[in-house]
Amino acid sequence: MKRRILLVDDELAILLTLKAILEMHHFEVETASSAKEGAKKLTAATYDMVITDMRMETETAGYDVIRAAKQQPYDPAVAILTAYPSLGSDWQTKGAHSLLVKPVNTDELLRQLEHLLATHQANKKTAKQPPIMRAEKAARAEKKAI
Repeated sequence: MKRRILLVDDELAILLTLKAILEMHHFEVETASSAKEGAKKLTAATYDMVITDMRMETETAGYDVIRAAKQQPYDPAVAILTAYPSLGSDWQTKGAHSLLVKPVNTDELLRQLEHLLATHQANKKTAKQPPIMRAEKAARAEKKAI
């Protein structure tokens, strides 16, 4: 089953280029050209990941997309793709899982996306476990580390 990505960016060239790259690597990609359109699509379908630009309608429109993603019960992984990496740590406190800096080469982008998807999926599985199982798993991991 193909993993679904919602790509949100107001630059058509970036949307089309990233969509083509991701589809060539077996992702199913939908696009949105604004934060408002992205938020609407998040409620109309489910996605494994959301990749959003930060500066669109406003300088922080990407945070609107992140907020909309965090409200979805299916809990997608969220990445910000920006040419302005000087966001500090705000992106983490706003709920994004990763910060990708444009331009990024294809291999590095794919590596980062695969890592983010795998990590996010593992965290979702752990969060669904009863607290006692999470504690036992943590204790086993700690033993292995020693």
